[in-house]
Amino acid sequence: MMGFLQQLQVKASKVEEALNSYLPPADTYPTVIHEALRYSITAGGKRLRPVLTLAAAETLGRDPGPVMPTACAIELIHTYSLVHDDLPAMDNDDYRRGKLTSHKIYGEAMAILVGDSLLTLAFELLTRTGTDEGISSDRVLKVISEVAHACGTGGLIGGQVADLVFENKVITPPDLDYIHSHKTGALYRVAVRSGAILSGASAKEIKELTEYADNLGLAFQIIDDILDVEGDAEKLGKPIGSDEKNMKATYPSLYGLAAAKEKARDIAMQAEMALEPFGTNARFMRELLHYILSRDS
Repeated sequence: MMGFLQQLQVKASKVEEALNSYLPPADTYPTVIHEALRYSITAGGKRLRPVLTLAAAETLGRDPGPVMPTACAIELIHTYSLVHDDLPAMDNDDYRRGKLTSHKIYGEAMAILVGDSLLTLAFELLTRTGTDEGISSDRVLKVISEVAHACGTGGLIGGQVADLVFENKVITPPDLDYIHSHKTGALYRVAVRSGAILSGASAKEIKELTEYADNLGLAFQIIDDILDVEGDAEKLGKPIGSDEKNMKATYPSLYGLAAAKEKARDIAMQAEMALEPFGTNARFMRELLHYILSRDS
């Protein structure tokens, strides 16, 4: 039996292959935008969100193949958010995953268009889940609606706006939870829910997997905050201390490092408890939690 890291790599490699097939060739006119799209998508990353979409199907005992277009759509949305997040008007980061950010290579205007293009292509892929994979239109429409909400002011954008609003201001724990549950957690939530909905999960199963996803997403962000304080810049692929530089509220700044680490462990335990009804089928999802808690990049 393959170990967890090998399973993760196999799933991530399948996502990479699918992304490569879905993106327009780099020499498609106008070439600069298609080169820039591929630059951003192939800049690395663990592909955790699309892997979770596939894993949700497997946890339900279903074939993950038919949910691949949706898994890739969610990764395109994640990448779009990073491209825009790195812009000078936002976090003003020069490096992402050890490589120069999109706007440093192609300019700010092209980076904005890269993000726009990735988001648009994502919704095209969502429709292909029905046309190419034969999943019923009602399930596909429900997922499209959920993904749209996760991207908008009730999700990703809402969290980003709150993050900007609270820069240089006193923030409360509920405010910080709101930022991270939307800015980061929304995509983890919809990644898992999409895989479950497309796989025909019951309302009870969707509720349990959603609880897992919500807690996993929050634990991931807390660890991310901790790594920005005490991580290794070479392993992270970007300078540490950017949150402090930008005067952003984080779990370590609000609770202290030790309490932030304890909070991440408690939240991960809640996520693991939500998987109990799925038995051994949820082994990969359980091990992913442990991986997130112990990650150094």
